[in-house]
Amino acid sequence: MLEGKKILLGISGSIAAYKTAAMTRLFVKAGAQVKIVMTPAARDFVTPVTLATLSKNPVQSQFIKGDKGEWTNHVELGLWADVLLMAPATANTLAKMAHGICDNLLLASYLSARCPVIVAPAMDLDMYAHPATQANLKIIASFGNSIIEPNTGELASGLDGKGRMAEPEEIFQFVKNYLNHSAELNGKQILVTAGPTYEHIDPVRFIGNHSSGKMGFAIAEELANKGANVILIAGPSQMQLKHKNITRIDVQSADQMLKASLKHFKKADIAILSAAVADYTPEIVSAHKIKKSGATMQLKLKKTIDILKELGLLKTKKQLLIGFALETENEVPNAKKKLVAKNLDFIVLNSLKNKGAGFSVDTNQVQIIHKDGKINKFGLKAKSAVATDIVDQLIQIIHA
Repeated sequence: MLEGKKILLGISGSIAAYKTAAMTRLFVKAGAQVKIVMTPAARDFVTPVTLATLSKNPVQSQFIKGDKGEWTNHVELGLWADVLLMAPATANTLAKMAHGICDNLLLASYLSARCPVIVAPAMDLDMYAHPATQANLKIIASFGNSIIEPNTGELASGLDGKGRMAEPEEIFQFVKNYLNHSAELNGKQILVTAGPTYEHIDPVRFIGNHSSGKMGFAIAEELANKGANVILIAGPSQMQLKHKNITRIDVQSADQMLKASLKHFKKADIAILSAAVADYTPEIVSAHKIKKSGATMQLKLKKTIDILKELGLLKTKKQLLIGFALETENEVPNAKKKLVAKNLDFIVLNSLKNKGAGFSVDTNQVQIIHKDGKINKFGLKAKSAVATDIVDQLIQIIHA
C-alpha cells in the first residue's frame, strides 16, 4: 500500500491534533515510514511520547534539543520526505506558510521541503470563512500544495459549520491516492523548456520578452511529483525548484537552448517545450557597449532556428512532443497549423486576450488541442493547477 514511503507529518496547535495518533498508526500499519514535527503549541493537545511510540521515531519540535545543544536539521527533514503532510494546519500556520514566516521547526521544514506538500486545515467556522484565511489558502494552493477540504460538523467551540479537520481515514486515503498517483510517470525521462531567451546586442543590452518561466517550472514540478526524471532547460528566470528529481540547465540564448534541447532530447521519452524562445537574434553582437550616436539606430536581425520544429523532425514513434502557442488573433486555427507543422502530439494554447493569462502572472487559461482534433478547454486557474491539467492529458495519452 504505502510500503517504504516516507511521510513527514507536521502538527500545529489545534484540538484536532488528537486525531494524529490514529492517523500515524494507519500510515505505519500500511508500511510507511513516519517522522513527526510539532509546533510548540501542538504539544498541549497530544503528547510527543504517544506519537513517538506510534511512529517508532523521535518527535521533534525544537531547533535545539537535548542538554548538549544538538541542532535539529530541518533541511534534512525536508529532503528525507516523499510527502509533507501538514495536519492539522491552523489559521496561524496557514498564514505563516502563505507568507514565508519561519518561527518554528515545522515552518522551517516546510520552507526547506522539496517534496509535495498536503495541507489539512482545522479551525472554527468563522476563522475558516474569513477572507484572510481563504486568501492564504489560495496562495498556498498557488505554490502547488494540495488542500484537503475540512468537513462540516460540530466544532470544539460547540458551533456547527465548516472547519473540522478531515477524519484520519479520509486523510490516509487522500495521501495514499496521491502517492500512488505520483508513480504514474516512474521511469520516464522528460525534457522541459521554460522561460525567455535573451539575445544579446552587446554586453549590456539584449532582446527578450516578458516570460517569467512560471508555467514551465510548474510543469517540471508536476512531472517530478508524478515520478518522472525531469531535465529542465531554463532561460533567464528568478524561479526556484523544489523537487529533487529535476535537473536544471540554465541557458541564455535561443542557440544555447537549441543545443541543450538537441543533446537531451535523444534520451527523452517526452518533451514539453513551454519556453518563449526568441524568433530573431542580432546578426552581429558587439563585443563592446554600443555608444549612443545619432537620432536612430538600425539593428539587423536574423531568424533563430525553430527548436520545436527541429525536435519534431527528430521525434521517433516512441517519443511524445508537446508545444505551446501564445496567440492574439485566430487563436485555434493558428495553433492547429503549428501542431501539424511541428509534428506535435498536442499543443497548449493560451491567449493574451484572456485576463489573468500570459506572462508574469500566477494564473493561466488554456485550451489543449490534440492531433486528432479534440480540444479540451479549461477555465482560469493557478499555473500549478494548469500544469496538473497538462500532465493529466499526457498521462491519458500514455495509457491510451
